[in-house]
Amino acid sequence: MKKPWSSSSKWFVPFHLAIMASIFVGLMLFSMYANAKATGELDRVCLAQNIYFESGNQPFSGKLAVANVTLNRVDSSQFPDSICEVVYQTKKWKTNWRGEAVPVIGQCQFSWFCDGKSDEPKDSATWLEAIRVADVAISTSNFDITNGALYYHADYIVPYWAEHLERLVQIENHIFYK
Repeated sequence: MKKPWSSSSKWFVPFHLAIMASIFVGLMLFSMYANAKATGELDRVCLAQNIYFESGNQPFSGKLAVANVTLNRVDSSQFPDSICEVVYQTKKWKTNWRGEAVPVIGQCQFSWFCDGKSDEPKDSATWLEAIRVADVAISTSNFDITNGALYYHADYIVPYWAEHLERLVQIENHIFYK
């Protein structure tokens, strides 16, 4: 029996066409995945993560307010230009025992990112709600319930910077500033 990859086999051409088609389909799928990442899918996930960890216990308005601040920062010259860069912004990085760069605890714009805990969502219902709110916020980015806020904090803490900013609104248990 001749091997299908042998040039004298009747299966030589179909075998190689099948291999080339598989490679082509694989490259097309990879291209679509990369294109989705380039066109905002990654930003959607980053925004949903921020909503999940910063306001997962809040009703819709509290989640939307956190999304609004994140998007307002993207539009501000004081912050990075993409959602993911805003969400993962930190003052200091360190190298962990695996040689990976990780944020220094307490040095991030959003506390959940550098609290030393897992950044993987655990509650699937809250995660799906965070994705839904992220989609709403991105598609209606001109609707801002925070009046342009760039900062916020929970109402049970008083950060040093709060007295230097203009207080705009309180939504649920977060106070928003510009």
